[in-house]
Amino acid sequence: MKNYFLLLFAIALFSCKKAQKPQPNWLVGKWERVNEKPGKSTFDFWNKDLTAIGFTLKESDTIFKEIMSIVTIKDTLHLKVEGVNEKPTLFKFTQQTDTSFVCENKENEFPKKIYYFLDNQQLKCKISNEEFSVDFVFNKQ
Repeated sequence: MKNYFLLLFAIALFSCKKAQKPQPNWLVGKWERVNEKPGKSTFDFWNKDLTAIGFTLKESDTIFKEIMSIVTIKDTLHLKVEGVNEKPTLFKFTQQTDTSFVCENKENEFPKKIYYFLDNQQLKCKISNEEFSVDFVFNKQ
């Protein structure tokens, strides 16, 4: 009888553990933005460890660069963005599927929301706040 209760306790303990969402490994690869303004080229290069560099070139000059990573904080995924503001900015995952995620930071001026998703072999991203949004469409290199 004692073993029966121990078994039930162990089952209850393990079933209470929150199932973690899988990492968004579909981001991995070298992506080139196809809806960029003429004269500019924008890229996101995502590594297997879910670290990335995003950058924009105008001719051969880098005019924008950010370092991104997917990190886990207290069992929750976050998108960490560095190199834009003085301190890193964290965006907490609020929704996730096998091919998309939404992350938010309501304290950030812009963007407050970032939505990444795969659509017909293209990586798409929408960054927004209450007033406007910017759409990114990337093809894999």
